[in-house]
Amino acid sequence: MKEYGPDRIHTIGLFGHGGAGKTTLAEALLFASKALPRMGRVEDGSTVSDYDPDEVKRHASINLSVIPIEWNGNKFNFIDVPGYADFRGEAAAALRVIDGMVLVLDAAGGVEVGAELLWQMAREANIPRVVFINKLDRENANFQRTVEQAKGLLSEAITPMHMPIGSGANFKGIVSLRKRKAWLHHNGKDGAYEIAEIPAEIRPAALQMADGLIEKIAMTNDHLIEEYLAGGAEALSDEELRQGFQAAINAHTIMPLFIGSATTLSGIPQLLDGILDAIPSAAKRLTTAHDLRNDDDYFLEGKSDEPLSALVFKTHVDQYVGRLSCFRVFSGELHSNSVVRNARTGRDERIGQLFQLRGKEQTPVSVVHAGDLGAVAKLADTLSGDTLYGADNPLRLRGISYPEAAFTAKVTPHSKNDLDKLGNALHRIIEEDPILQLGRDIQTGETLLAGLSETHLNFVAERVKRKFDVHFDLAIPSVPYRERISSTASSTYRHKKQTGGAGQFAEISLRLEPLPADPDRADPLEFASEIVGGVVSRSFWPAIEKGIRESMALGVLSGHPVIDVKAVIYDGKEHPVDSKEIAFKTAGKFAFREAARKANPVIIEPIYVLNINVPDEYVGDILSDLNGNKRGRVQGMEQIGHSRTLITAHVPLAECQRYSTDLRSITQGRGDFVMRLDHYDDVPHSVAQTIIANAKQHHDDDE
Repeated sequence: MKEYGPDRIHTIGLFGHGGAGKTTLAEALLFASKALPRMGRVEDGSTVSDYDPDEVKRHASINLSVIPIEWNGNKFNFIDVPGYADFRGEAAAALRVIDGMVLVLDAAGGVEVGAELLWQMAREANIPRVVFINKLDRENANFQRTVEQAKGLLSEAITPMHMPIGSGANFKGIVSLRKRKAWLHHNGKDGAYEIAEIPAEIRPAALQMADGLIEKIAMTNDHLIEEYLAGGAEALSDEELRQGFQAAINAHTIMPLFIGSATTLSGIPQLLDGILDAIPSAAKRLTTAHDLRNDDDYFLEGKSDEPLSALVFKTHVDQYVGRLSCFRVFSGELHSNSVVRNARTGRDERIGQLFQLRGKEQTPVSVVHAGDLGAVAKLADTLSGDTLYGADNPLRLRGISYPEAAFTAKVTPHSKNDLDKLGNALHRIIEEDPILQLGRDIQTGETLLAGLSETHLNFVAERVKRKFDVHFDLAIPSVPYRERISSTASSTYRHKKQTGGAGQFAEISLRLEPLPADPDRADPLEFASEIVGGVVSRSFWPAIEKGIRESMALGVLSGHPVIDVKAVIYDGKEHPVDSKEIAFKTAGKFAFREAARKANPVIIEPIYVLNINVPDEYVGDILSDLNGNKRGRVQGMEQIGHSRTLITAHVPLAECQRYSTDLRSITQGRGDFVMRLDHYDDVPHSVAQTIIANAKQHHDDDE
């Protein structure tokens, strides 16, 4: 493949719901551009973009994949993006580096859940968008219904540029509404077609749609609309229509919709030509960079003679080959066998051989120009979202906005050998999938892994097993309940022990006071002394505090730690011979326990704030579930967009650990949410009794 400048490079994401035909479309694009001698099939595991063993097994995309082709003197870097919500991290990475999006819709399925969510992500990222209705040769294909759904659920600006001639088994060709001509397919399913007049049976409907398109284009310019009103569509020249069309696209009043069938190669050349019209090249994409020297932002124009800035958007990890980093050069040029610097770490990275990717195929190249994609192996410290720059011009590009993790599971390795290898394996997988979060609950001692959903984490477990031979189970984590006291109470405890030799003696009087809840408090205990007259030597105070802390960790009611308490020693006694640190530690431990039981202890639970984004028609079901099944308290609702609502609610963690699954069920996958810890609150009495009973049962079982 020859080298191209930024004005001839287009990076396009292929998005859509799982099963809409994105991977088959990528095969069709490769074949139509003569990059492949024959098309592979998803069912056979022979496609260029779905090469990962997990993808071959599932017959579905899991990782984004780069598919470059050449067309009419331009280079297209297509990125095949997974369509299922469990792999939205790949979509977020692709959105950061593409110049435009092709949303692929199934002509029989219409606008499905994944398409709606991906469109929303692209809209928020302000990415130019076009739509491609695929599978018009499929049984039950319905062009008109799909267009109406797209307009209603996605955007009124979506505008058909084509109209089908027949559908299903009778899909014979495509009408170009701008050119008012028909492209009739040959029977060989090789993409070949002939230009003809619009068939008489659909000509009136086609001309009506064409007039509507011309009117929409004309409305972008006062001069054009005057000419159109005076002389109709024939009064506008091809050049005027082209300029008006481009202006409408730039103003987002027209988002072109193309049609065809990837399996029969119908409409593929027309889609490629339409992308050239509708989506700007890399040279027309301005990018904001942050100058690390003067702490200022400025625009990069995407030229090869500008300072180097490249963003790593995908990391592949292999236990044998190592790390492969995929990047886009936003400005300047990146050369093989050079040295660059990482904006996050501030350290140099040595660039070895650069590659151009096509699926799993790696073609060596000497340079990657501005606007183009490339890959490099074995970078030492560079991860997805990092910026690489030339040492003389320190720049940092905006990183990747990944979705927040919404489901957390406890990780339990199968064996000692798995435990030894678990940490390294999970950290390697996190390099590939930055959405994943690995942590440890200090209170429960459990290893926790967070991701987008239960399905997402189950897939991670399978991948770790395949790639690193590490086996582990996933389960719902223990809820980190805590305890607090709700009133002031005192206790005097004497510890006396005589064993024939030296004895032990300590006596302390302890007062406990509840402290106000404070999420920023680092220490759950405030320890103080009101001892006067030296009845207990100062040297024993640390031992008393240590005993109190040990007792706090064991809890009073349910074995969960006590927090937000002030402990004051105000009296006591000691023996000149038998008083020792161990004696006062024991006295502190039991004095706390006695006082805490008198201080009306209660169990408290973590309360999370949920921000739930759902279509309006599901608001009632969501509110009913929150109030009736989740012990939730709705804090507010806000209208976002024209048909979605953002619900904010406080929900106990114990009731929302599987909320990603529940929300998907309630909204048929059209809802989304994020959650974060907000505060702790008292557990209702009935729930507390269950927690205490479970704790007692667990204690009895241990004995």
